[in-house]
Amino acid sequence: MHAVFATLTIDPAQAGAARSMLTEQVVPMLKATPGFVGGYWCDPIDGKAISMVAYDTEENARSAAPPVGPAPAPGVVIESVEIREVAAHA
Repeated sequence: MHAVFATLTIDPAQAGAARSMLTEQVVPMLKATPGFVGGYWCDPIDGKAISMVAYDTEENARSAAPPVGPAPAPGVVIESVEIREVAAHA
């Protein structure tokens, strides 16, 4: 299993709209991607947020990883993306 970790900057003035897009569009879209295992999206603190989405293979994780830069969600910029093998889970 491999996980996609993303760090994001979210404009606090647009946080509500960004959350709506996350729950209504982004999460359903990612759940439908090949090899999706599960995901976690954390609330921003001081405009910084993190997410982790797990996939069954590295190939599926890489295929689903977002590009760094402005995201489709309002006021969201993807600052970094890392793909790592999951060593253990419970």
